[in-house]
Amino acid sequence: MSVYVVGDVHGHRDALVDALRAEGLVDSDGNWAGVDDRLWFLGDFTDRGPDGVGVIDLVRQLQAQAAEAGGSVQMLLGNHEILLLGMYHFGDRPVPSDFGPRSFARSWEINGGLLSDQDRLTPEHIEWLTERPLVAVDEDHLLLHSDTLEYLDWGEDLESINATAHEILSGSNIEAWWDVWRRMTTRYAFRGPDGEENADRLLAALGGSRIVHGHSVIADQLGIHPTQIEGPYLYAGGKALGIDGGLFVGGPCLVVKLPFEPED
Repeated sequence: MSVYVVGDVHGHRDALVDALRAEGLVDSDGNWAGVDDRLWFLGDFTDRGPDGVGVIDLVRQLQAQAAEAGGSVQMLLGNHEILLLGMYHFGDRPVPSDFGPRSFARSWEINGGLLSDQDRLTPEHIEWLTERPLVAVDEDHLLLHSDTLEYLDWGEDLESINATAHEILSGSNIEAWWDVWRRMTTRYAFRGPDGEENADRLLAALGGSRIVHGHSVIADQLGIHPTQIEGPYLYAGGKALGIDGGLFVGGPCLVVKLPFEPED
C-alpha cells in the first residue's frame, strides 16, 4: 500500500490519466489499477482547462473502483471548487461589499471559468463536491489545497474546520460563501523568514509533520518556467511540500508518492 497525492488539474483530464497511468494507478482504459493504494487529490479540478466536469467524473469513478479493490481515492476542496459551486448557486447576484461590485460570476469568469463545465453540472456533482473536506491527515502528512493559515479561522482542529466549511457550503449565506472563497485564494504562508514557523503552527494545530499543498505553482515559487518543473518543491525547512506543477500553464501533472524525499 502506498499513498499518492495530485495537485491542481484544472480541467486537463487526459494529462491526468496519463500521469496516473505512468504511476500504475490506472490501467490502459483509465480504470483503477492501484489495488490497495490511497490517492488524494488536493483540489482545483475545474476552470482554465477544457474538461473540468470530466475530471470530476473520472475521480468519482476511480473512487468507487478503488473502494471495491480495497484502496481509496479522496479529494479535498480547492478554491476553484468553491468558485464553481458559488457560481452555480449565486451566479451574478451581488456580494455585499464596501470595495466595489463583486459576484461569483465575475470572479468565476476572471479566473478561467467555462460555461461548458457549468452546463454539465448535475445535482449529483454538486452534492458530492459539497461533501468533500477542506483538510485531512494521512501518513503523518497534513493535506491542504492552499498554502495559507486561513484554515485556522474555521476551527482549531481538522474536524471543526471541515464541519464549519460544510455548514457554510450547505447554506445560502452568500457573504459566508464569499469569505471561504476569499480566504482560500490566499497563499505563500510558508515562504520567507516566517515560513517554517507558520508551518509549525499549522502542524501543531492540525497534526502531521509535513504540509502537502497545491494552489501555488512551483514555477512561481522558484522563478522558473513551468516546463522546467521536474518534481515537487520541498521548502520551509522540510515542513512544506508544494505539488502544483502548473498544468494549465504548460507544467507537468505531478503524481507524488509520499513520503517524498529529494534526490541527492
